[in-house]
Amino acid sequence: MEGVRGGRHRHSFPLPSLLLPLLLLLSSATPAAAAYAAEDAAAISRFRQYLQINTSHPNPDYAGTTAFILSLARELALDSEVLEFVPGKPLVLLKWPGRDPSLPSVLLNSHTDVVPAEPLKWAHPPFSAEVEPETGRIYARGSQDMKYVGAQYLEAVRRLRAAGFVPERTVYLSFVPDEEIGGRDGVGAFVAWERFRAMRVGVVLDEGLASSDGEYRVFHGERSVWWMVVRACGVSGHGAKLYDNSAMENLMKSVEVIRRFRAAQFDLVKNGVKAEGEVISVNMVYLKAGTTGFVMNLQPSEAEAGFDVRVPPNIDTEALERRIAEEWAPSSRNMTFEFKEKDSIHDMFGKPAVTSADSSNPWWTLLEGAIKRANGKLSKPEIFPASTDCHFFRKQGLPAFGFSPMANTPILLHDHNEFLNKAEYVKGVGIYESIIAAFASNGNHGSQSTSKGIKDEL
Repeated sequence: MEGVRGGRHRHSFPLPSLLLPLLLLLSSATPAAAAYAAEDAAAISRFRQYLQINTSHPNPDYAGTTAFILSLARELALDSEVLEFVPGKPLVLLKWPGRDPSLPSVLLNSHTDVVPAEPLKWAHPPFSAEVEPETGRIYARGSQDMKYVGAQYLEAVRRLRAAGFVPERTVYLSFVPDEEIGGRDGVGAFVAWERFRAMRVGVVLDEGLASSDGEYRVFHGERSVWWMVVRACGVSGHGAKLYDNSAMENLMKSVEVIRRFRAAQFDLVKNGVKAEGEVISVNMVYLKAGTTGFVMNLQPSEAEAGFDVRVPPNIDTEALERRIAEEWAPSSRNMTFEFKEKDSIHDMFGKPAVTSADSSNPWWTLLEGAIKRANGKLSKPEIFPASTDCHFFRKQGLPAFGFSPMANTPILLHDHNEFLNKAEYVKGVGIYESIIAAFASNGNHGSQSTSKGIKDEL
């Protein structure tokens, strides 16, 4: 048998008349397909460059990432400003002016810092942004949390500008520091800035989570942080003697009570009764005893345990505090407690810090429609189980959605071997292109049937 391609004698047959138009169509589509492929490759290259800048704590390269973002802003002809509320912690603010500055603006927020990585536990160096050829996975710290989203904002703006789109309302892009260590010197300072109100922000988009299936997850609230230390006191003495109400005994009784509460909350999640963000999570993060160091044959007079408690926005916080005082750290057992961090579940107006995710909110209607037009599908709105910069915006009473278009992707933020598939990245750019166009078009992008009521509210 001769070669498959050209070894055999090739016969000539007349082409059916219906086949000719198809071949002409395919041949004419080839240059366009090549152009799209080149555009996608360039977008992936820029994403990888961003990932290769090591912005992990405790020494993030903020100077490097600032220079990179400003270079892209110049390419896109966006206005730019670098703000340093705290020296050495730059916030890069980009502006795409809208035709009507009287309209509320859109703010696309993302953080530039990432958590540390342990290189020896990764399949590829965590700041190499290496692409695995056989899978298309881009391995890098920040590929999910959250350089991915910031890069997509910029690529979506690039596509829209290339298509000649001009926003009706102003679009801001903020690249902020320090989210991974609380965000106070980043977004916390940003929303307190005297010029923030002058930006007239109408809606904020920020980070979400990956989804293991084909639907995109969206978050309209998040659990508040209550970091708590429970302390116990008791009799000190020889390690061989049996005492009632020793510090360790008192503390371990409380640990067991808290463990049972945690198990009951976790069962609600395991049994599908509630989502993770809808329950109170309690995790012990440290245990400490003694005031003079560890001594094996000495029973300590003091002991303490630290707990990371996360509180959903719809919880009766007064009832929870009573539970802590009466059951978790009762004074009758020489127990006390102290909050190291205690965020309110309410906004500045005393309302739950949750953004409406139904037809009563025109921004939600636009978000849902834009994702649908881009061939995406949203899952049921959720409460984010941890904490993001979104809570600073919601505390100001601003509508804010956490959204990271990563479908069919395992959640690997803060984990070893964090990755994102390059095809999923490119698809997400298209999702954000649709969202930005809808948000920036005064509620009338993509459909002439958009109701006047929505346009008036926006």
